[in-house]
Amino acid sequence: MIRMGVAAIALLAAISSGASGQEPASRQVGQIVSPVDEKIDASFDIVQTDVSSDGPDIVFRVLVRGKAGVLRPKATGEFAGSAVYSYVWPTSLNSSSVGFEASQGILALAVTFHPDFDDSADGSANRHVWHPHWVVLVPDDACGAGSLKVKDIPTGSTPRLPATWPRVPLLIDSPGYPTDLEMDMVEVRVPAAVIGATDSINFDGVTSALKVNANLHAPLLCISDVFDVASGDLSQPGRMPK
Repeated sequence: MIRMGVAAIALLAAISSGASGQEPASRQVGQIVSPVDEKIDASFDIVQTDVSSDGPDIVFRVLVRGKAGVLRPKATGEFAGSAVYSYVWPTSLNSSSVGFEASQGILALAVTFHPDFDDSADGSANRHVWHPHWVVLVPDDACGAGSLKVKDIPTGSTPRLPATWPRVPLLIDSPGYPTDLEMDMVEVRVPAAVIGATDSINFDGVTSALKVNANLHAPLLCISDVFDVASGDLSQPGRMPK
């Protein structure tokens, strides 16, 4: 398990310094190939991460060593203090590309499972299935030194939000994209029109856990554990091929 503070600082430093343009040995065109790590649960041990264009869609995909999605947080019966497990693609996309205000933080696509609450845009139940979100990640030491959280919306503020914002005080979107977990693969198909036809998406892959604040105050949703990082250093070396 990676120390969250170190991982968050590495990711923020990589983005600010432009290190995401580097090409480590594990990188191939359009994908990141990761070594097996037997110390990580097989369903969260990333072996390949890629983002590619397929007709009208941009496809986000991660392959793991085991069966994807079998490890889920245990239900507690309470929203406060509950856990979220996730497969995440941190990207170089601007937060404005999916309907948030510009330059709010790290825009990441996440596939999540959380058995204690629903957060669909239309109010329907989704706590029983893995489902996608866009989230904006920012540092907050209240989550732990150097750690990241999903960015809170301060009381009384009215930022620009996507049409499928689920009405929680976070920069989070619940778009309902087609999402598949099949054998060792997690795949999300994002309509290219949503983020614009682009060949400049840099990305990484992460498996992680998040935790809802037991006091239900900001920070409301912190990244509590990182299980695996595709690049090993959160430098976003993957690039969607032209």
